[in-house]
Amino acid sequence: MLRSAKELFGYKLIANDGKIGSVRDLIFDERSSTIRYIVADTGGWLTGRRVLLSPASFGTPDWREQAIPVALTKEQIEGSPDIDEDQTVSRQNEVDLGRYYGWPAYWAAAPEAGGYIAAPLPESLPVEAQVGGKGESHLRSMREVMGYHIQAVDGELGHVDDFVFQDETWINRYMVVDTRNWLPGRKVLVSPLWIQEIDWHDRKVHVNMMRESIRKGPEYDATEPVNRDYEVRLFDYYGRPKYW
Repeated sequence: MLRSAKELFGYKLIANDGKIGSVRDLIFDERSSTIRYIVADTGGWLTGRRVLLSPASFGTPDWREQAIPVALTKEQIEGSPDIDEDQTVSRQNEVDLGRYYGWPAYWAAAPEAGGYIAAPLPESLPVEAQVGGKGESHLRSMREVMGYHIQAVDGELGHVDDFVFQDETWINRYMVVDTRNWLPGRKVLVSPLWIQEIDWHDRKVHVNMMRESIRKGPEYDATEPVNRDYEVRLFDYYGRPKYW
């Protein structure tokens, strides 16, 4: 099912032995548009630390109760490798976390592959292979990107308001564009497949689309779930190949 990423902010995170905090942010891979980690706000339990949790350790979320079970103990989380709050999550950070928790090395698949692979990091794998060459990070904060301006081929038209992800795979399927500074009150969906570039310096998302085309596209209603009928209309309208 497709769900709003923004709605996850504040969801409770429940370890095997009790609540560990709530969702503060989501970290996604800009190449595959997959959510790789949740940033946990521990509410003072682990003061001054940034805690990353992988969907690989999640049970089935309770969407009604707004809670995500985490198959870890508080002691395990407390002893996890440190991640600097002010630094980009590096591939070496991910290797350390993967080794500690036994999480799969998703980057061992093709760079653009979404979802997760089953194999954990083998103990004999050298660091150079673990991190994939130079270990360049392609992870970004979703909270930060929400608010970036949208740059169409013929000018700006709004900003990123939210993302819509597939809860079975944690893959982002759409970016929600709020056009209220150009088309008051209207929101539309843009597939990550149609993004040309994310300019982190200028805080802009460039899409290979014209403003008028987006303006006339199927409107997104955040109060209604995105179903397959809507997706078919969306992709047919833009004349783009479907992801399914």
